[in-house]
Amino acid sequence: MSAPLNTRERLTEVRYEIRGELARRARDLEAQGRSLIKLNIGNPGAFGFRAPEHLQRAIADHIHATDPYTHQQGLPVAREAIAAHHVARGSASVSPERVFVGNGVSELIDIALRALLNPGDEVLVPSPDYPLWSAATILNDGRPVFYQCKAENGFLPDPDALEALVSPRTRAIVLINPNNPTGAVYPRALLERIVAVAARHGLLLLCDEIYDGITYDDAVFEPIAPIAGEVPCVSFGGLSKVHRACGWRVGWAVLSGDEPRSRGFRNAMDLLGALRLCANVPGQFAIEAALTGADTITPLCRPGGRLYEARRAVIEACAASRHLSLVAPAGALYAFPGIEGALAPGFDDHAFALDLMDSEGVLVVPGNSFNVPYRNHFRVTLLPEPAQLRDVFARIERVLDRRLGEGRKVVPLAGRQARAG
Repeated sequence: MSAPLNTRERLTEVRYEIRGELARRARDLEAQGRSLIKLNIGNPGAFGFRAPEHLQRAIADHIHATDPYTHQQGLPVAREAIAAHHVARGSASVSPERVFVGNGVSELIDIALRALLNPGDEVLVPSPDYPLWSAATILNDGRPVFYQCKAENGFLPDPDALEALVSPRTRAIVLINPNNPTGAVYPRALLERIVAVAARHGLLLLCDEIYDGITYDDAVFEPIAPIAGEVPCVSFGGLSKVHRACGWRVGWAVLSGDEPRSRGFRNAMDLLGALRLCANVPGQFAIEAALTGADTITPLCRPGGRLYEARRAVIEACAASRHLSLVAPAGALYAFPGIEGALAPGFDDHAFALDLMDSEGVLVVPGNSFNVPYRNHFRVTLLPEPAQLRDVFARIERVLDRRLGEGRKVVPLAGRQARAG
């Protein structure tokens, strides 16, 4: 028998539990006839959301023009709309020539890191992170260096601690705002300090802003490119979340900042885009409609809106729990509860997630999947109906109550009397 095929060694360093072992276990259970509530992926279409009608119509009206390849950077009309949108937000240096349309933001993250990194280069990545960022860094021969975003600080980073991690090999700072998995929304003053770090050390800012229109209560999303000014910055956005069109795979990356300094990087991204020919063409015809048409996300994020009420259900469930704490998400589509109290020491988030799925039919993502140094958190999406989320957290409470009961040691009566005496 021939030897098995070798695979890339660095894949052993990659973590992506969002669609990993637990998701495979979920498929096995479903194949056996089990019904599961799957809260592991922020996939609006799986929970009854639809892309806005004016976006669907834009694709249908142009379907006759979608057969040929387009330019590797994207349809001119789409890039013009994206550039205009960013200029209106205050990024004066953005032009269509600095816009790249891709098969979702995921592809563009990979292209951007491939264009930037040489073997051994470092990228500062938040912890917790959306694990594609650390994975793409590793698979492009870089090294993710994690800066901590602690729950006690509202999952916001400390710019001084971040700057202390900069080394001669550091090339970029990754920001995810609004944040996945925590829901943190970064205030302007914090972004200004991080921009100053990038300016002092000549670093590229890589800003994942795919949830830019999803904020709650008084949280305000601040795009970083206008704050960065001449500091080179790549801002990532798309149709997947704000416009609920994940399956269309339409994302964009917008390069801003000093043009001469970033010209080589722009050309490298253009070359890598050309090697994959072009992005999905039909979906690109929805971009202009998305950026110039009606705002369909804000009503969902205000009191009475489905996302707002789902978030409220999670906040109230965690507040009522004997075992859970929560930094209330200010944006995005997720909550990141933590286990507190007697269960917290030695808690195993993966074992808990497996137990929850097997016993209660609920799939969540263990917190350690997001590259954190602790194991007492998990992520859920806010996409289900509020009533279903209340039911989910009742199931979570049952599992945690049972685990607490199993962990208690029963002291014999005689022993208790002896201690009392």
